[in-house]
Amino acid sequence: MNYYKISLLSSPLEPLTYSSDLKIKIGSIVEVLLNKRELRGVIVQESEKPDFETTDIGEVSDLYYSPKQIELAKFIATYYMCSLGDAFALMLPFSSSDALLGNSDISMHSQVELGNEINEIRCDNEIELSTKQEKALLFLKQHQTSLLFGDTGSGKTEVYMKLFEEKLQEDKRSVFLMPEISLTPQMSLRLEKHFGETVVMWHSKLTPLQKKKAMAKIRSGEAHIIAGPRSALFLPIENLGLIVVDEEHDDSYKSSSRPRYNARDIAIYMGKLYDVPVVLGSATPSLSSYVKFPHARLKGGHFTSQKEFVYEKSAESLSPLVMSAIDATTKAKEQSIVFLPTRANFKYLICGDCGHTYECTFCSIGMSIHQRTRSMKCHYCNFAQAIPQVCCECGSGNLTSSRLGTAEAVKNISEEFPEARVEQFDRDVITTQAKLKKALKRFNDNETDILVGTQMLSKGHDYHGVTLAVVLGMDNMLNMSDYRAREKALSSLIQVAGRSGRAKNAKVLVQSFNEDFFSAYIDNYESFLEEEKFFREGLYPPFKKLCRVLFSHKNGLKAQEEMHKMYEHLLMMPNIEIVGFGKCAIERVANKYRFEILLRSDKSTDLIKAIKATKVSLAEIDMDPIEFG
Repeated sequence: MNYYKISLLSSPLEPLTYSSDLKIKIGSIVEVLLNKRELRGVIVQESEKPDFETTDIGEVSDLYYSPKQIELAKFIATYYMCSLGDAFALMLPFSSSDALLGNSDISMHSQVELGNEINEIRCDNEIELSTKQEKALLFLKQHQTSLLFGDTGSGKTEVYMKLFEEKLQEDKRSVFLMPEISLTPQMSLRLEKHFGETVVMWHSKLTPLQKKKAMAKIRSGEAHIIAGPRSALFLPIENLGLIVVDEEHDDSYKSSSRPRYNARDIAIYMGKLYDVPVVLGSATPSLSSYVKFPHARLKGGHFTSQKEFVYEKSAESLSPLVMSAIDATTKAKEQSIVFLPTRANFKYLICGDCGHTYECTFCSIGMSIHQRTRSMKCHYCNFAQAIPQVCCECGSGNLTSSRLGTAEAVKNISEEFPEARVEQFDRDVITTQAKLKKALKRFNDNETDILVGTQMLSKGHDYHGVTLAVVLGMDNMLNMSDYRAREKALSSLIQVAGRSGRAKNAKVLVQSFNEDFFSAYIDNYESFLEEEKFFREGLYPPFKKLCRVLFSHKNGLKAQEEMHKMYEHLLMMPNIEIVGFGKCAIERVANKYRFEILLRSDKSTDLIKAIKATKVSLAEIDMDPIEFG
């Protein structure tokens, strides 16, 4: 009889011991019984015969995790403080039926076939790098992990494509990570035009059939460039040769549910594990990457047009100045983009007489007003209710809204300029890849005059004819209780402004009371990073490690008790500092009360030791947190 430790997929349990009269390979996915339920698990190691009765392993599937995947899962479980089963659940396994085709251990026959296939790939040779780009390319090739710090329009994508080309010639696969929101049809067209059938796009908006086809190409080795959001990092890829993380500063690389990993950091770890180069790229890199890794600087862009920045001291509103700028642009038959950080019509509904604010029934957060569906909706738990006509507290009909949203902006602009073609560009409207494709096509074909959207506007989309960019809500971003507030606000402004002035001169109209800050760094992000280093030293990442411990429960007292219990034990731990503890800024989400402890240390190993020694059952660990709201 053979005994094995098995990690149950997506389970918080530690590995359990099962038996089999078969000799089963480590990494194999098997079926087992637990409390009469059939579950899938991964064989993580052989075990001695235990001193208790064991259950037999059921079916052994042809799916398995490779030794490198097992090592990666162990790292994720240790660093992000989750179960091994949660870590494995992130990854898609290999299939041993593909091994017969030579995928797992490529046979001579399939190597010849793949070799012929590569020779047949017709790379469109239009990519010619400038001297600056060539210099950057050479620099990136000399480092295991490096940063391509390139201004918007400076040609970062061409540099990536040259790297992909070289890996293709070596019969190596490349992973190209992009934030989910910027998986643009333009990027996939560009890659497919150059590399043809060797490109596979992988993301959550694919249909089951599209996913099946993509996976078949990945498993057969036909796919040489796999592009997608953070999930693309965990695909079963053989012969990995390169990982590129574009827009490396983007928060969507960080998972907001357990395990709370950051795909950019996992990519860097995988680079070492697989011994492959990792290239991070951004026009506005995070301070962490700028400090930690050598960088190649690509300045300027391919565009000869000029940008004029105009600042208006105003709260978030479609002011007369904004409206007249939109009017002039539309009359000149040119296009505008309007950026707001808020979706819906308005963010909050408040009684003008008694001051009552309408909060979600299940979350302690103001609800957003969606007039198209005549409802108020919570953007945290999706609870919705009808918009009230009178105040539920005092009966007054004087209900007012604050924090302008995209839907309201579209409505107001359309009423003001009935001849203009105005479109909303956010997650409420752009719900599928097909809708994204169509909206961008309409805009680039000049069928839309004004595009009004949230962060989605700024993400790598290539707008040809924008001569006006209106940026609202910068001060709200700048005043957030987040040590990265300055970095996030400036980065957003640079990214949105970068979508304008690509073909003609453009105006960027920014509503802010902080002109001094934005104007000082808008054309010199490097100076900002150098100054920010000074402010963060000794306090925040990248110079210190942070960990946020969350406690949530329907019974608020239970959550609070668990927090205090862990807090008392943490006080005894060496080499860590408790920055603060108490109620979360948003105390209740989805009818659960939330409390938190924020920890700081010089080394993540000290944080991991302290948490392992003091962790209570309700504690959810967020290592390297980016969310403090």
